[in-house]
Amino acid sequence: MTDTTANTPNDPAGPWAIPVRRPLPGEDRPKSTTSFPRKVWNLLVAIKDGLALIFLLLFFVVLFGLLSGRPNASLPVSQGALLIALDGVVSEQPSEVDPLAALSGSDQLKEIRVRDVVHALEVAADDKRVTSVVLDLDRFLGGGQVSLAEIGAAVDKVRAKKKPVLAFATAYTTDSYQVAAHASEIWADNIGGVAVAGPGGSRLYYKGLMDRLGITAHIYRVGTFKSAVEPYLRSDQSPEAKEANLAYASVLWENWLTDVKKARPAARLDTYIADTAGAVKAAGNDLSKASLDAGLIDKLGSRMAFNTRIAEISGAADDSKPWEYNAIPLENWVAANPPAQKGSAIAVVPIVGEIVDGEAPTGVAGGETIAQHILDAAADSSIKAIVLRVDSPGGSVLASEEIRQALLAAKAKKLPIVVSMANVAASGGYWVSTPADRIFAEPETITGSIGVFGILPSFDQALAKIGVTADGIATTPLSGQPDVFGGVNDEFNALAQASVEDIYGRFTGLVAKSRKQPIEKIRTIAEGRVWAGGTARQIGLVDQFGGLPDALAAAAKLAKVDGDFHARYFEDEPSEFSKMLASWSGAEKETAALPRGWFGIAAMNRQLTERRLVQDISMLTETGSVQAACLDCRAYLPAVPRPGKTEAKGFLATLALLLK
Repeated sequence: MTDTTANTPNDPAGPWAIPVRRPLPGEDRPKSTTSFPRKVWNLLVAIKDGLALIFLLLFFVVLFGLLSGRPNASLPVSQGALLIALDGVVSEQPSEVDPLAALSGSDQLKEIRVRDVVHALEVAADDKRVTSVVLDLDRFLGGGQVSLAEIGAAVDKVRAKKKPVLAFATAYTTDSYQVAAHASEIWADNIGGVAVAGPGGSRLYYKGLMDRLGITAHIYRVGTFKSAVEPYLRSDQSPEAKEANLAYASVLWENWLTDVKKARPAARLDTYIADTAGAVKAAGNDLSKASLDAGLIDKLGSRMAFNTRIAEISGAADDSKPWEYNAIPLENWVAANPPAQKGSAIAVVPIVGEIVDGEAPTGVAGGETIAQHILDAAADSSIKAIVLRVDSPGGSVLASEEIRQALLAAKAKKLPIVVSMANVAASGGYWVSTPADRIFAEPETITGSIGVFGILPSFDQALAKIGVTADGIATTPLSGQPDVFGGVNDEFNALAQASVEDIYGRFTGLVAKSRKQPIEKIRTIAEGRVWAGGTARQIGLVDQFGGLPDALAAAAKLAKVDGDFHARYFEDEPSEFSKMLASWSGAEKETAALPRGWFGIAAMNRQLTERRLVQDISMLTETGSVQAACLDCRAYLPAVPRPGKTEAKGFLATLALLLK
């Protein structure tokens, strides 16, 4: 019998080949000893190839987003209606989008820059390519009163050129109606209408909760009216704070009424606001009909009916679709019509948002960042003067002083300094204004709040409630102080209070010197009290009324500029990547989810209250220096979370989550 496993001379494997026996039928095949490592290696190669493919796709997606996200300077139509869709809020300086927050789906309201809207309207007034202007206010959540007045004045310029301006919203609130009042036709949906609330409302007070939890807030402040820290000291508003807040809120309200009545003289505004519920009841519980009867709106109709009306004026994009009109989007119009750059350059340095130590992105005024912008402007030989555009409730004293020192360096180079106050220029916002040769404000500007405070929580009583105590040694009265777990002692409290009083003395001294007023007079108008722009002018805190154009003209005059001049902004622009994220993720989603009806907008106040709670907790736990801040003034700025301030951290944040 022949051995089938032996190699034959003709075997191509040769005489040294290893015999291989095939398994018999039904017999298990032997397992390969190399299968597992090979599978692992194949898996790793597949992961590597997959990641490479993903990153390659992401690269092209990002590249496409960057290119498509930029406003197109070419216009979609040669002639049509300028569409200004104010979806979100208007602000002096849109904030940088936090990439992590955007990708995680955190709230990021869309912000539209005020000067873009104003410039677009002013150009449209004289440009034949724009045959009408559309104000889409359906998802508008407002802005500062000065910003709204500026937009309204720009709308008036369009109407002065006999161009129709039409506004539409499902329902109008205080802010959206201030803008809409300037339109030649105001439309509302049949299930909408107008509901004006006016300034005012509640804020949260935490004294009862803190006592219950055993948290002690050590407050160091100067100023009878410095109400920023009252939520941690009281369970209600002090009479002094209520008096001051009501005083400037009443001025703002009167200015709002004056603006709207001038734009809509035939509207029965006072009667309607005094008894809106009665007017609605008389109209059969129909808010839209009540608004129409009172003359606050001109026509009721759906968005399709409104669009058809625009198409009648500015032409239809498609004859088969008469409800689609020739639209020129705001972004395209702004890109196609950049501001003129004629004559000498006047630097404009915006100070927008909370003033904080160090560097900060747009929407927050970082002391180092703003100071560097000022120094860059001062070092530029083509710059003839500097205008500081302030829209800030203040913040860190150290950061405010850093900005002031940069302004003094610019003044040392003989550059005139002019301040233009926008919606709010209070506390630290006024501190940075003291080097100015001239200060401009509007009657609706909120300013003053000349006072300082420091705040530090300790948790010794809270820890004691759960059986945790602290003990240790001290070689001096200040050893280990401030001891937030064992308790803050009297020596530290005295030192902290003395520091705050010293800074307050410096603050009032700076104001007295810059305003050329006796220190005694400044002390009577300081004390942390907030003033409306009209009153601030009367008491000498500002020089004259006017907006940014007036401030630029004054700066040019002080610099003895002969001829034309233009503004050159020294600020960080949001990156293209940030803009792309804003359009793709957070801001886009938020815009789509914004409420449209009056009841929905009113209900959104709950979310704004939650944001205020987070801000209050953040201030208590994260404040790192003495503050010159007006926290009540935040209510008169756009309610948007700023970069780095989207969530509270630390012990109190945990407590807040537990209490939900």
